[in-house]
Amino acid sequence: MTEEIKNITEKEEETSSNFIHTFVTQDIAEGGQYYGKKVHTRFPPEPNGYLHIGHAKAICIDFGTAEKFGGVCNLRMDDTNPTKEDVEYVDAIKEDIKWLGFTWDDRFYFASEYFDKMYEGAVELIKKGLAYVCQLNAEQMREFRGDLSTPAKSPYRDRPIEESLDLFERMKNGEFADGEMTLRAKIDLASGNFNMRDPVIYRINRIKHHRTGDKWCIYPMYDFAHPIEDALEGITHSLCSLEFEDHRPLYDWVIENVTLPAKPRQIEFARLGINNTVMSKRKLRALVENGYVSGWDDPRMPTLCGLRRRGYTPASIRNFCERIGVSKVNSTVEYSFLEHCLREDLNETAQRVMVVLDPIKLVITNYDENKSEEFEVENNPNCEADGKRTITFSRECYIERDDFMEEPIKKYQRLYPGNEVRLKSAYIVKCTGCEKDSNGNVTTVYAEYDPETKGGNTPDGRKVRGTIHWVDAKNYTDATVNLYDNLFTVSDPESGDRDFLEFLNPESLVVRKGCKAEKAIENYDVPANFQFMRQGYFCLDKDSTKDNIVFNRSVSLKDGFKKK
Repeated sequence: MTEEIKNITEKEEETSSNFIHTFVTQDIAEGGQYYGKKVHTRFPPEPNGYLHIGHAKAICIDFGTAEKFGGVCNLRMDDTNPTKEDVEYVDAIKEDIKWLGFTWDDRFYFASEYFDKMYEGAVELIKKGLAYVCQLNAEQMREFRGDLSTPAKSPYRDRPIEESLDLFERMKNGEFADGEMTLRAKIDLASGNFNMRDPVIYRINRIKHHRTGDKWCIYPMYDFAHPIEDALEGITHSLCSLEFEDHRPLYDWVIENVTLPAKPRQIEFARLGINNTVMSKRKLRALVENGYVSGWDDPRMPTLCGLRRRGYTPASIRNFCERIGVSKVNSTVEYSFLEHCLREDLNETAQRVMVVLDPIKLVITNYDENKSEEFEVENNPNCEADGKRTITFSRECYIERDDFMEEPIKKYQRLYPGNEVRLKSAYIVKCTGCEKDSNGNVTTVYAEYDPETKGGNTPDGRKVRGTIHWVDAKNYTDATVNLYDNLFTVSDPESGDRDFLEFLNPESLVVRKGCKAEKAIENYDVPANFQFMRQGYFCLDKDSTKDNIVFNRSVSLKDGFKKK
């Protein structure tokens, strides 16, 4: 880590605060509203897409808060809208949360489990004169919504209780068409908070539900269902993203007016924004369905399954979420800081190997062509327990094409005629020339080795400035390497009037075939992480096999994180 980055991250850790933990501490202290109770949170994703890095922040807040205070966290699928839900997403969500290292034990629920209770709560509100059946269609409802100086209106607001009870039951029984009627809470048509202007709490929607089938043709709105779900599960702290702050009065209104076993507290926090990507489920789905990426787990996607396939570790993501802190103000975090957190983790844990991405032959002319020898190299200089491995060396090796220049530029310290470099862990070699094809492209580099410099020795004390990696041409494995970059060319592809797809980066994926890797790489299984010496951090792709080895670049070695 550079000194600049070290100072930045230390400062962030010192100044970041978690106001949620402050509230919880007050609530469970003597005299607090939850004194003597166990802290109980929940993570309630809607199963209509795959989780992304923004959800990781919410997961860490929900599950992490429970962990900190010795409480528990439920996992609840918010399946109140059957239009977009799918079992595929349910399974993917569970997998992602477990991968991050969190567990919910037997506290796994679906919002649909409470549909009967929600219906009973709606009937209770009607009987109390706090809800009514409204026959305004969607267009009329927008027309009658009013503005800050004009109250909303509904000609059905004073409908008799018995009539609303009868109509609501007939809505449930399927007697009316979709959109023909809604059930609205009777709160305040003149409220400055438009969420309180008699919001719709039930609508007719004849779509088969993935769990309840055709039992229901009316479904509760999220703002009505959410507080009921929380209360039925005994949630103490309902932690939500900031857009629900204006909905909190409605959350509290439902809690106060429906007979429920508990009174949760809603607390809002700012969502996570990251530059050079999009996190709208609609836009992510468009990328997948229109073939701009290979799927939800494409390593360029900000989805957790995509990040996992790219080589991100649970520790790096949890550390990232912890260090950006919890705020009440929306902001955008640099993607480079997420990469920085990954580098920190992989620098300590990733195995080191030598892989040549753009190979050309190096022939050591004074080395016996019938000779071969072995060198022992450490797997990870930061972890002695990782041990050492054996690599072979012979007369011909593969080196990177850009490690040779026939006419070197200023300060170039690698191979050029007359210059010496060290082959990592092997010998010092001096370049004597090269061979080219008919197009003038270098195909072979020639050099001579100094046998007295084996394994890093320099008996005469001479200084060699350059060290390059290599792979034995007699003992290697061919590999395909996917080099990933940002999916978008601009920091904020969602801003302005232009289509975000116009900013797709045509260089976001570069595929290198015929790369040369150490033979030992065949012995590792997915999802092994590696540092390719001088190249960056890579992982085996999920589709990699011993006959078709594929690596994904997780992140380069260079740390580009800077504080603005």
